[in-house]
Amino acid sequence: GFPWATFWTNVVGCAVIGVFMVVITDVWAAHRLVRPFFGTGVLGGFTTFSTYAVDIQKLVDHGRPAMGLAYLAATLLAALTAVWLASTATRRVLKWRQP
Repeated sequence: GFPWATFWTNVVGCAVIGVFMVVITDVWAAHRLVRPFFGTGVLGGFTTFSTYAVDIQKLVDHGRPAMGLAYLAATLLAALTAVWLASTATRRVLKWRQP
C-alpha cells in the first residue's frame, strides 16, 4: 500500500525545517554552522529521501506505477506546503509576540 510512515515523516520533518529556518535566520544570531548542522544534518537525517526513493521504486516494481507517481507528487506537494505553512505561521507568531 501507500507508504504512509515515510510520507508523514517527511512532511513533519519539512514542517520542522520551516520553523527552524525562520528561528535561525530571523530570531537567533547563531554560529554560521548551526544552520547546516541542524538543517542538513539532524533534520536531513530525520527526513528520509533515500527511503522515499526506495518506496517509489518498490511501488513501480510491484506493478503499481500510478501509486508510485502519486506518492512522488503527493510527497513533494505536502512537504513543500509544510515548509511554507510552518515558516509562515512561525513568522506570524513571532510578529504577534513582539512588543
